[in-house]
Amino acid sequence: MPDLIIDGLPVSVAKGTTVIEAAETVGIYIPRLCWHKALGAAGACRLCAVMFTDGPVKGLQMSCMTPAADGMVVDTGHPEAVAFRRQVLEWLMANHPHDCPVCDEGGGCLLQDMTIAAGQSLRRYPGRKRTYPDQDLGPFIQHEMNRCIHCYRCARFYQDYCGYRDFGPMQNANRVYFGRFVSGALESPFAGNLADICPTGTLTDKTARYKARRWETERTPSVCPHCALGCHTVVATRNRAIVRIESRENPAGNGFFLCDRGRFSHGFDTAPDRPRQARVSGRTMAMDAALATTAQLLAKASALHGPESIACIGGTRAVQETLATLDALARTAGWPQPAHFLTAREGGDLRAALDVTTSERARSLTRIEQADAVVCLGVSPLYDAPLLALALRQASRQGAPVFVADPRPVDLPLPVVHLPVAPERLPALATLLFADPGEARALWPDTPQLRPLLENAARALAAAKAPVLVFAPSLAPYVPADPRLGLCPVPLGANAAGAALLETDAAPGLADIAKGVADGRVTTLVVVEADPLAAFPDLAAQTELLIVCDHLPTATAKAASVFLPTTTLYESGGTLCDHLGRMERAAPAHAVGEPVSREGRGDHPPRGYARPLSGTDPRPAWTLLAALGEALSPG
Repeated sequence: MPDLIIDGLPVSVAKGTTVIEAAETVGIYIPRLCWHKALGAAGACRLCAVMFTDGPVKGLQMSCMTPAADGMVVDTGHPEAVAFRRQVLEWLMANHPHDCPVCDEGGGCLLQDMTIAAGQSLRRYPGRKRTYPDQDLGPFIQHEMNRCIHCYRCARFYQDYCGYRDFGPMQNANRVYFGRFVSGALESPFAGNLADICPTGTLTDKTARYKARRWETERTPSVCPHCALGCHTVVATRNRAIVRIESRENPAGNGFFLCDRGRFSHGFDTAPDRPRQARVSGRTMAMDAALATTAQLLAKASALHGPESIACIGGTRAVQETLATLDALARTAGWPQPAHFLTAREGGDLRAALDVTTSERARSLTRIEQADAVVCLGVSPLYDAPLLALALRQASRQGAPVFVADPRPVDLPLPVVHLPVAPERLPALATLLFADPGEARALWPDTPQLRPLLENAARALAAAKAPVLVFAPSLAPYVPADPRLGLCPVPLGANAAGAALLETDAAPGLADIAKGVADGRVTTLVVVEADPLAAFPDLAAQTELLIVCDHLPTATAKAASVFLPTTTLYESGGTLCDHLGRMERAAPAHAVGEPVSREGRGDHPPRGYARPLSGTDPRPAWTLLAALGEALSPG
C-alpha cells in the first residue's frame, strides 16, 4: 500500500489509487471537471493540477492521472498549482456564455462553483466567442452546446460506460462537437444520466426545464419504485410537485446512475386524472365518512356470508408498511391471508430464491460488475431490471462472457450469447450449465444449433472463479449448490420480496381468489394498490362488493364499489424490500395535495390562504387499513 503525504496529512491507500482519490480519503477536495469516480480519468480539463514537492514525482502534475506512490509529498494549495488552475478556468470561460441567470444548471453547476472559487468574476477576453448549433436529443435531455467545456464526461459515459454509439464527439481541436450525426432522440435507456454527469449546463434535464432553481427545491432521499433493484434516488420537489429525480450514490447497488424509467416515470404522482376523492357507489364522500361506510359494509358482508367470503389482494408495488397492515387486518377480522401474486407458487418461489441467496452468495450490482462470467436465466435485463444491463456491461468490459437464456429477444449494449430457450426448459438448463461441460452435448437433440453455444457456456462457467447467476425466482429450486457461484434473483415488482416474506405457504394466489369468486365462495374483495382486473376482467362483475385503496386510475379503481384514495411513495414515504431482501427506506418528499401549478393556475399559490387545500384527501394506505381494523376489531 503506497504511503504518501498530502497537505501535511499522512495517507495510505491501495495500489493503483490515483492522487485525487487518495486526497478524498482524508477529506481533501481537489478541483476537477472531467474526473468522475465511476468513469475514471481523462486528463481533459487540467483543473486537478497539484504540486509534487518530493518523492518519485516532482513538479506540477495532474492528480487524476498520477497513481499514488510511496514517498510522495503533495501540496494541493501550492501557489503555482493555484495560479495554474485559475488560468485554466479563465481559458475555459473565454468561450463560455455568460448566461448563468437563465441556465437550468445554475446553483448546481460544477463549472460555476469552480470559477467562483478561483475568483474569476471578471472577464478579460474581448474577442468573439465560439458558437455551435444545438440539437433536439429527444424528450429527456436539453442540448446547449455553447456551454460545453470539452471535458468528455458525456462521451465517456454514453459510449464507454453504457455502450451506445449514437451520441459522441465529432470534429477536432477547438471545434469538437458533442452530439448526434442528426437530431433525434437518444437511443440509450440511461441517457438521463447525462444531466447528472455533465459539469456544466450543456446537457440538462429537459423535463425540469425552467421549473425551479436548485436552492428552491426540497431534496429528499428516496428509493426507486419501478423495479426490484431498490436504486437510491434524490427527489427534488417544489410546490407539492416533483421537479426532477436524480441518482443517489449507492455503492452496494446502483452506484452513481439510474435508468430513464426510474428517473422520469414520476408523472403518476401529480397526474391530472389521479383519483383523489373517496367514492361510495359512485358518489364522492368525505374520507372519514367513507371509512365508516366501508367498515359497515365489511361487517355486513362478514355476517351475511362469513369472514372466509372476504378476500384481500395486495400489490407488489405497495410499501412494506401497507402490506403488513393488510396482513394484520385480515388476521384481526378472521379473513384468509392476502394474495400478492398471480399464483400461490410465485410467492413460494420467491421465498425459496431469497433463502438460497445467502449473504455469502448474494451479488449486488457492484459485485456483478466484478464477475468473470455471468448467466441470466429467465431474465431480460433491460425489461425486468434495466440497471442490471449496466452492471453486465461493466463485467463484459473486464472480459467476462455474458449468457442470456430467455425466450424473449435480447438487445443489450454488450457482447452477449443469447440462448433462446423455452420457459419449460430453463430448469434443465440451470442444472446442465453448471455441470460437466461434456453433458451439454446430449442436451436437446431437437435443437442442434444450441449445442455449441451450451457447450461453450458450460466451459466458460467451469473455468470461472467468480461466476454469477442472475435468475428468475421460479428457478430457485434448480440453483446449483456451488459455493463459488454468486446469486442475484430478479423478481417483478418493487416490493415483491417484501410481499413474499409476509406470506406463508398457505397464502392464496390471485388465480385462487378469482376461482373462488367464480364459484361464489368469495363475495367481497379488498384490493390495496393492485389491479387484479388486468388479469381477470370479470372480477368486478362477479363480486358483490369491491373495495379498492389506490392512487392510480386503474381499471380496478374505476370499477370499485368503494374507492379510498391513498398517497404515493413520494408523499408518505415507506419501506421497500429489494431483490436481495434488503429493506430500503424512502422518506416523504412533499405534502399531499394538488400541485400549486394546477391548484393556483400558475406558479404562485392562490391568495386565499385560509381556504382548504384541494386534493388532500388521500392518506397512507396503512392508516386506512389500520382504521378499518380498529373499526372491525371485536374489542
